[in-house]
Amino acid sequence: MNFFERQAQARRNSTRLVVLFALAVLGIVVAVDLVVLAMLGPRPGPIVVATLATLAVIGLGSLFRIASLGAGGDKVAQQLGGVPVPEDTTDPNLRRLRNVVEEMAIASGVPVPRIYVLEHESAINAFAAGYSPSDAVVAVTRGTLDRLNRDELQGVVAHEFSHILNGDMRLNIRLIGVLFGILMIGIIGRKILFHGRGVRGNGALAVFGLALVAIVVGSLGVFFGRMIKAGVSRSREVLADASAVQFTRQTQGIAGALKKIGGLESGSQLARREEAEEVAHMLFGDGMGLSGLFATHPPLLQRIQALEPGFRPEQLTRLQATWLSTPPDGMQEDVALGLVPPGELPQAGSALAVTPPMVAAQVARPHDDDYERAHTLVMSVGESLHNVATHRDAVMPLVLALLFDADAGVRAKQRTEIVGRLGTAIATEAEHLQQTHLLTLHPMLRLPLASMAFPVLRRRPRPEIGAFLDTVHAMVHADDHVSLFEYCLGQLLEVQLREALDPARHARFGRRKPGNVKQEFATLLSVVAWAGNPGDRAAAQRAYLAGMQRVLPRDHVPYTPPTRGVLALDDVWEPLDALDPLAKQVLVEAITAAVSHDGQVSVAESELLRTICGVLHCPLPPTLEQLPHR
Repeated sequence: MNFFERQAQARRNSTRLVVLFALAVLGIVVAVDLVVLAMLGPRPGPIVVATLATLAVIGLGSLFRIASLGAGGDKVAQQLGGVPVPEDTTDPNLRRLRNVVEEMAIASGVPVPRIYVLEHESAINAFAAGYSPSDAVVAVTRGTLDRLNRDELQGVVAHEFSHILNGDMRLNIRLIGVLFGILMIGIIGRKILFHGRGVRGNGALAVFGLALVAIVVGSLGVFFGRMIKAGVSRSREVLADASAVQFTRQTQGIAGALKKIGGLESGSQLARREEAEEVAHMLFGDGMGLSGLFATHPPLLQRIQALEPGFRPEQLTRLQATWLSTPPDGMQEDVALGLVPPGELPQAGSALAVTPPMVAAQVARPHDDDYERAHTLVMSVGESLHNVATHRDAVMPLVLALLFDADAGVRAKQRTEIVGRLGTAIATEAEHLQQTHLLTLHPMLRLPLASMAFPVLRRRPRPEIGAFLDTVHAMVHADDHVSLFEYCLGQLLEVQLREALDPARHARFGRRKPGNVKQEFATLLSVVAWAGNPGDRAAAQRAYLAGMQRVLPRDHVPYTPPTRGVLALDDVWEPLDALDPLAKQVLVEAITAAVSHDGQVSVAESELLRTICGVLHCPLPPTLEQLPHR
């Protein structure tokens, strides 16, 4: 199952969630009505009032909880006691975690998520939360940091990135809000019982009776809530395990993490039980110790055996005995194993072999070689430039420097735009960074560098982000000769930062079909064809037709060179981003067919392809396969 099929499945799961929620609400309403019927007899008035009151409590509770989670993944991590990991941390454990997450993000083609550690949790567990990759967070427990080696940490983080890439997070965070509503009656009952302890006499009996009824009816909410979470979560955890193996190309990492969960006394159950109940369906391991129908995860031994079929229960027993006396230390294991992935960057002029189905299959589906290349990209950036990308005061000048044009006249106009909006100091620093660091930067490092800078950028105050995005727009449109890379990088920043400011608003699955956006397809493909074949109309037309044949084979939409150049793309992003997930797969194949019509794709063209896919929420790994030498 590829990314687009998983997206379509996630949309179907959202519909399933609505149906299950409606059935749960119906069950609770019936229970309340039966209580009223037993107490007051068959009187329609009180039953109608009870029904409306129950619906109001559930509806308002769900709306309140959904609104409280509008800020996205940060809110969930903070409620569980998460502490942000600084970009410039020097703590070896935290640095290792940040390196793994950064490399995973670059390999996946998504912004680097914010990273949290649940410092007071000694169990091994983790989760990803948010509405989209632009506002995602990855959180791990202190036990995960202390007990897992780098391979195992990679496996856990890769598992969480599967949830980020496939739309699981969006359903998970909405599930928290929706299920809160059906738990409201039980919560009200407990509150009544707590605050009514001082009441005496007949009033005490009435308060106790009312609280008891609410708690009993509320237990139905707990029952339905756990059933829904179990039904939604179990199959996705199996798929996420498989995705992690595909990503890292080794089973010992994630299998080792699962073995340590089973072999250590702390396991995966969280100490903060009430908060763990809400997020049980999001966790890497079972955070509640539930089993049977309520289990949010498959049995631990079953998960291990799916990765290592020959593993036996007695082996886990032996590990428990060993680790009881000498608990594992992840950092010491790293030293013993020498865990450093190799790799080199391809030459800037290398030819890459791609086919449309190959590229579509790589969307949000990175492999082990993508992870190794991401590690190489991070190492190639260098420590000094990495420090700039993660420094609060330097990050805006650095990203603006990436947008400086090669033409001195255009660059002067861009500097004027920076000075007018952000001040002379930032303009000067941007010029300095461009001259000292970016002139010789490998073209494949530009987008990864922006990805590293993204977490720091989105922590700036909202007015600063607004001024920064205005500056980006002004720099990109400083003249009528905007390069495709400058335009797309600017658009990518615009999309991702706007989404981070208001994540809940942008969380959606599209429903449009290709036939409804013919002109937008034609515009996008004509721009791609024109950019890849400057000055050669015949070659551009062949590239355009190769793409159109993929997406609209029965329609005749003639090739027209874009009169506005790359700026013609301003009109296509929103309609194309609203495509149905499976239609987006066809879109990615069409773009790939256009850029590869001559049989090969340059590194620059692969970066263009990756950037367009990023704007349309179809993240690609940092590099594509290189052709063998001829």
